Amino acid sequence: MTETVGIWIAGFLTLAIFSFLYKDNVFYKIAESIYVGVSAGYLLVQGWHDVVVPNLIMPLRGGNLLYVFPAALSLFIILQLFDKTRWFSHISIAFVVGIGAGYGFVTFLKSNLYEQVYSAIVPLWNGNLFSSAGEILLLVGTATGLFYFFFSIEHKWLFRAGARTGMIFLMITFGASFGYTVMARISLLIGRFYFLMHDWLRILK
Repeated sequence: MTETVGIWIAGFLTLAIFSFLYKDNVFYKIAESIYVGVSAGYLLVQGWHDVVVPNLIMPLRGGNLLYVFPAALSLFIILQLFDKTRWFSHISIAFVVGIGAGYGFVTFLKSNLYEQVYSAIVPLWNGNLFSSAGEILLLVGTATGLFYFFFSIEHKWLFRAGARTGMIFLMITFGASFGYTVMARISLLIGRFYFLMHDWLRILK
């Protein structure tokens, strides 16, 4: 009985979301509000039980006084709700931004610069025809892509050919990314239609 009620509610909310294709209406706003509220509540409870309790509450109960510092920073964030104590939150925000920038800088260098440079300078011939062709294609795409964004020299002759080749590689990359995004959205749409036809209306077996 509970499962049936849940399926009917999910079916109604799915149709309410689809109703936005016609125009903005009250059913869509109800479904949108429920989605946002449930998501916020779920993330709050999950964050409390999976992050705050094991990483802050339990160590403090165990007598580890080092965790007083992150607890104070957390309280400073809450003080942003009040005008007179809002400046306390700047300390926490500055700490989070500083840590995030330092950690993100190292991560960015490793994943977006070091790995890309390493992939571009590996031996072009490794004994496998298809793998070697891929390495050569990667090198050509990287070099010509740099040509396209090199604006200090007018794009003539060799630079013009390199820049145009780089533009072709960029368009192929953007097209592939867009196609992948469309495929993901279509996959979600098919999943919703399958739910309506199979689980809700039971038309499909």
